[in-house]
This record gives sequence, C-alpha cells and structure tokens, in this order.
Amino acid sequence: MNTPETRYAKAPDGTSIAFQVVGQGSLDLVFANGIFSNVELMWDQPLWSHFLERLASFSRLILLDMRGAGCSDRGPEPPVLELQRDDLAAVMDAAGSKTATIFGVARAASMAMLFAATHPARADALVVYAPVAKTVRSDDFPYGRTPEEQEAFFERFVGEMGTGRNLDLQAPSMVGDERFTRWWSRFERLVASPSAYEELARIFASVDVRSVLPAIHVPTLVLARTGDLIADARQSRFVAEQIPGARYVELPGIDHIPFVGDTDALLDQIEEFVTGMPPAAAFETVLSTVLFTDIVDSTARQAALGDRAWKELVLAHHAVVRDALARWRGVENDTAGDGFYATFDGAARAIHAAREVTERIRNLGIEVRAGVHTGECEIIDGKCGGLAVSIGARIASNAGPSEVLVSQTVKDLVAGTGLVFGDAGEHEFKGVPDRWHLYRVVSP
Repeated sequence: MNTPETRYAKAPDGTSIAFQVVGQGSLDLVFANGIFSNVELMWDQPLWSHFLERLASFSRLILLDMRGAGCSDRGPEPPVLELQRDDLAAVMDAAGSKTATIFGVARAASMAMLFAATHPARADALVVYAPVAKTVRSDDFPYGRTPEEQEAFFERFVGEMGTGRNLDLQAPSMVGDERFTRWWSRFERLVASPSAYEELARIFASVDVRSVLPAIHVPTLVLARTGDLIADARQSRFVAEQIPGARYVELPGIDHIPFVGDTDALLDQIEEFVTGMPPAAAFETVLSTVLFTDIVDSTARQAALGDRAWKELVLAHHAVVRDALARWRGVENDTAGDGFYATFDGAARAIHAAREVTERIRNLGIEVRAGVHTGECEIIDGKCGGLAVSIGARIASNAGPSEVLVSQTVKDLVAGTGLVFGDAGEHEFKGVPDRWHLYRVVSP
C-alpha cells in the first residue's frame, strides 16, 4: 500500500497533530502506537504495513502520532497525558469521527484509557496492548520497576536512542536481522530527538493512572504477551482487573513491539472484539475533575460591608470565577451564594483555574479557598454528583485563605506538568470513608 496522506489536526493550544485515515469500514478505529510512532515511516516496514492493513480491513482506521513524537508538534507546553488526551479528540474531530473504538499501544494506552473514562460518549470501545498503570513500584503497587531499575532502564534507552541496540528488549525475535535493525535505527532517529525522547520518557515514568481504571465503563479489551520484557504482563492483568467488565487476553510471545512476532494472533483478537461488540450502554457515570471555591470569612465581610456593597463584591467575584472557567474549559455546575462548583475534563486545567481565581480575587480585597479532586461522578439531571463531588467539597473546606488543596489522585494525574505541591497531611472527612492525603499547590 502507498503511504496515505498525512494531515494535521489543530489541538486546543494550536499544536499540530499528524494523522492519517485509511480504509472504508463502517466503524472508526483510532490507533496510537505510543512514543515509537511516525505515521510516514510505518508504511515503509512490511511487518508494520501488514499490521495497519489488517486494522484497516475491518475499520476506518485513523492513526496518529502523539504530540512530541513522529510528525506531530511538541507544543508550547510539555507533552503531558492530559494534553495528549485532548489531541485524540482533536484528531477525531478533524477526521469527522463522532465516536470510535480507541486503540492505544504501550505508553499510548494511558492516553486511551483517560480518554475513554472522561469522554465515554465518544468511545465505542477501548483496546489497549501492554498498558502500564504505574511505572515505578511502590508499597501499594508491586508490579512496576524499582526506582533503581527504572533509572537504569531510562538511561539505557536514552543513551541508545537511534542505534537499534534496544531490540533485545523491544523485539528479541528480530535480533540478528540486519535489515530490520537498520530500519529500526533510522525509525528511532525520526521518532524523536534524544532530548525530546528523554522528556517523553520522564513524563511517562511519573504517570499513575490507577485511579482512572475503575471509571472506564466502555467495552474494553486488554492484550498482553506473556514474555514481554518491557511491559510486565502483570501490569496488563492489573489493568484488566481494575476496569469493570474488561476482557483480558494474554498471548504467548517475547516481543513488545505489536507488529513483530505472532501479529495475526493479536489482530484476530482485536477484530473479533471490535466487530462483534454489543451495543453501547447508556452512560450514567464519567470521570471528572471537580473544583470547589468559596470566599473566606464571607459572613463577617458581609456584615462589615452591608448588603449593597456585599452584593457588588459578590458579582465582581462571580465575574472573575466565570472568566477563569471559560479560559480553562470549566463547566459551572452550581453557584451557592459566595461559592462555585465546577467540573473539568482535565485535572491540570482545574488547578490552573483555581490558582487564577485565588490570585485575581485578592485584587478585590477578599480571599477564596479552593479544593480539587478527580473521581468517578454520577450523572444526575445532566450534572456531576456522587461521592467524588462530596470529597471535592470537603477538600475545599480544609483549604486556607488563597490556598488550593488537591487530592492524591489529582497530584498523580498531573505528573510532568511542572506543577509543584507541598504536603498538606492526611485528613478524615465526615461521612467519607478512609483517610485522605492532601497536597497544596505551591508553584508555578
């Protein structure tokens, strides 16, 4: 097959995301191959061309390079998970796709899973291969690498970028194939520069999407190979166990690269899953980030100012908050007197909105407190409700003047964005189980 035309979608921040559309199937399949991706070069390799042609044989295939990799821009900000999730939506819009099955390989699986959780109405189904929920091992997650192992792995891959020497881990079955090694070496050099790859690898090493998994309610297929030397199959099993109703298929094989080894065994599973998919259920829950703000010492200020002056101050406060919500794509859910409850489809945007509000409000001679939490929300009369919303409100009530407090979940999801947090300790919330570790946003 000739190389399809590469087109570009514009992300919300103006970043150009490269994509191609192949095939005439009745259903759309959006495919992202993670860091190792270049939509122009994929078709030059017969094994990869076969993989893509099989996908296009039963779908209208939309393939893309994630920001920071291949033919796509890096963008003005670091290519963090939340932005990459937005890029996927931009590509679907540019390709004229309202809904699609989302297929993410390796590091693209995190983006695909976040998209399916936050935009379930656009995800007919989800397929992930060799997903990683959390890279580094911790007391509550034994399936990652130790910090020392991860640093050694990172240094090796960055140091060998563009040489093809990592094929002993990426595709052991291809070691010794000189033609493939030459092609892979060139491919690596055209995926990303060493510094760009280092940035991407650092970001993905810090990502933790465990909290996202239970909020995925679209039909899901998780695929893994038993002998994968890069993505431990236990990671894939964990992902499948955490996603409600997910189907898990573990196939024999030692190659991490999906288009090497017994490729057709993987593709057979994907085709059967995608084409035999039952009708999507109505969506009653969605993963969302909630933001609560309220004016500090509002009762005392109202008494000191009087009703007329207080009303003018509250209206000025409302204008500041609504301006910030518009800038950071927040949705106003409720306004109760001097407080706001809003939702966002990204944790970083909620934090930026909260910081903007707390800083600008001081110009009015008052201060606000803010709380941010990400969790699975019940859709009630078209608005987000449920325990996650209650937790967000409790977090805000613990914040001090001009302080933005966030949950552990939020802190984990914004890894790599440059946001810096200070430890605010563990807290118990009335009516909410467990103890909650909170963090204050301190910069930038």
